[in-house]
Amino acid sequence: MGNEIETKKIMTKPLPQILDEIEDSIRLADEAAKSAREAAEEARRAGEKAASEAARVAAEAIARVEQTAKRALQLAELLNLAVMEASVAIEKRLSGKPERVSQQKD
Repeated sequence: MGNEIETKKIMTKPLPQILDEIEDSIRLADEAAKSAREAAEEARRAGEKAASEAARVAAEAIARVEQTAKRALQLAELLNLAVMEASVAIEKRLSGKPERVSQQKD
C-alpha cells in the first residue's frame, strides 16, 4: 500500500466547472420534480375516474338488486294469497260445508 494521498475532485476542478455541474444538477432535479408532479396529477385523475366508474357500476348493481327484491316481494304476496285461499278451501272441506264453485260458460 502506498502512502499516496487521494486528491479530492473539488481541489482539481476549476470553480466555474463545479458551479456548472451544480447548476446542471439543480436543473435535472427540477425537471424530475416537475415530472413527478405531472405523474401524481395523472394518477389522481385516474383514481377519480376509477372511483366514478366503480360508483356507477355499484349503482347499477343496486338498482338490479332492488328490482329483483320488488319482484320477489310481489311473488311472495301472491304466494301468501294463494296459500290463504287454499287454507280456506281446505277448512271448508274439512268442516263439511259445500264449497261454491263458479261455473264458466264456454
